[in-house]
Amino acid sequence: MYCFRWRSCATRSCLILLSPIIGSGGCVVRLSSCSTLRLIHKLLEMVPWNSAKVKVQLRLAIQRLRTSQEKKSSVAKAARRDIATLLERGKVETARIKTESIINEDIAIELLEVLELYCEIVSTRFGLVENSNAREPDPGVSEAIIGIVYSAHRTDVKELQFIRESFMHRFGREWSIAVMENHDDRVSKRILNKTMDETPSTALVDAYLTEIARGYKVDWAPAQAALESPPPDSVDAAEFTAIDPESDENDPNTDLEEPQEG
Repeated sequence: MYCFRWRSCATRSCLILLSPIIGSGGCVVRLSSCSTLRLIHKLLEMVPWNSAKVKVQLRLAIQRLRTSQEKKSSVAKAARRDIATLLERGKVETARIKTESIINEDIAIELLEVLELYCEIVSTRFGLVENSNAREPDPGVSEAIIGIVYSAHRTDVKELQFIRESFMHRFGREWSIAVMENHDDRVSKRILNKTMDETPSTALVDAYLTEIARGYKVDWAPAQAALESPPPDSVDAAEFTAIDPESDENDPNTDLEEPQEG
């Protein structure tokens, strides 16, 4: 049984969870973050679990996630062309700043791809959710459900928010807190790697710029020191900066030569 006590401080309010120690008569004090407090409030306000509605929302979420990926990819392609133009004009620092945004968007697109896959898994194996009364998801859908609950709020797909809240209601407050705070490393590495708020390294930015320059045939290369420092393994710059040469080859506003296959 848990009891709650509020404590205010100069920067934020914290909720102290007092968890009884069996046989000792004492309590373990744990501070939960403000985001966890919001999660608890949301849980208290949630509508009851509705299997039929969740199944419909999963199908809609898959469609919306695909559309969102396509839109972001289209914007990213235009941004790469702008960066190539900046490199051609010698405005390297401006190109670097824009490239940081491109990297973050590419990671966001990858997150959408993973969430789409997770929604497909849960939709296909929905019987494992529907027929279970456990307080933890079945192992067959556990990674997918945990990934959705942990990261869905980072997207603007409203159907995914409903699914997230439904699962939080389905499996309860303690499970939801454990997921959001990643207790026992419940969240998969591929989700964690795509939800870390970090500034891209110089090496990764240079790798992106090199691929963009090569794709648009711009004569540019980073300093030798940067070349000797490879980008992190978690991000493949060549994969992210791949450009479809056929998507806008008839665009009269394109001054740069579009990249060719091979």
